[in-house]
Amino acid sequence: MARELLIYRHGKAVSRGETDDFSRPITDKGKRGSQRMGVWLWQKNIRPDYILSSPAERAYVSAQKLCKAMGMDAAAIVTDRRLYRADLKSLLTVLADCPRKMQRVMLVGHNPGITDLLLYLLGGKAPTPDDGKLLPTAALARLLMPDNWKKPGFGSGQLKSLTRPDDLPGKFPYPAPDGKEKRKRPAYYYRQSAVIPYRIEKGRMQILLIGSSKRNHWVVPKGIHEPGLSAQKSAAKEAYEEAGIRGTVNRPLLGKYKYDKWGASCEVEVYAMRVSEVLPDSEWEEIHRGRQWVSTEQALELVKEPMMRPMIETLPEFVGDRG
Repeated sequence: MARELLIYRHGKAVSRGETDDFSRPITDKGKRGSQRMGVWLWQKNIRPDYILSSPAERAYVSAQKLCKAMGMDAAAIVTDRRLYRADLKSLLTVLADCPRKMQRVMLVGHNPGITDLLLYLLGGKAPTPDDGKLLPTAALARLLMPDNWKKPGFGSGQLKSLTRPDDLPGKFPYPAPDGKEKRKRPAYYYRQSAVIPYRIEKGRMQILLIGSSKRNHWVVPKGIHEPGLSAQKSAAKEAYEEAGIRGTVNRPLLGKYKYDKWGASCEVEVYAMRVSEVLPDSEWEEIHRGRQWVSTEQALELVKEPMMRPMIETLPEFVGDRG
């Protein structure tokens, strides 16, 4: 049975010299290119079974963006140090180590190595683009391969397609993957989840607020609903990353509201979260935000989002009804 290999070059990154090469971040253009490619793969029903990525910042973030745009859980990505600055020999070894049961494998890596791999598998017979770039940033090559990858030979692959992000629509279908509406961001951006973190101290409820990303007002943890996760698990993940807390997210929905962003309406599902652990400042990655425990009365005054206030106001009763 033939297998498939998807060779993907990471999205565009910042210029060399701005930081060390391994940590070079992906640019906004690179993020959008990876997301457009992810939607395209979803639409064509050619999502991979196994994703291997270089651990370098620009490659791993590209893999995450692409994976989420396909509607997949980015936690499935496997990083392999051998893919960073890999030569042809190293890449063939990586292929040989791929689990044989995985029928469609994606490699996310860097030039010149992955272009050398593509040329080798195609026996040196590859199309010549007008700009001379076989695999520009965020480009994807799809190959049919023999079943056994232990010793893939010269010319053992057959090119099915070579796709560039600039050849794909600039906007994203909503709802994904084939909705008629077109939006500025992938469809999953517009579904979000949030928690109102609370604890009971001496019989009184306290709510944890955190600073906004720009530190100019107070908010509760909120973020994009991660593909592959339930709304509750996505909200708990956001609480851990933004506020440095762990706890139990109540299953019943506390409430929801909408707000405008990225040229459309985002819907936010809000849950109550009983906090069981607060990470020390030394372990909290977003310590720059600041955080504070306040009474429900203070929270009503401090939280900027007006549609969040009714939920804060009813939180004590909501929690009390559920023990």
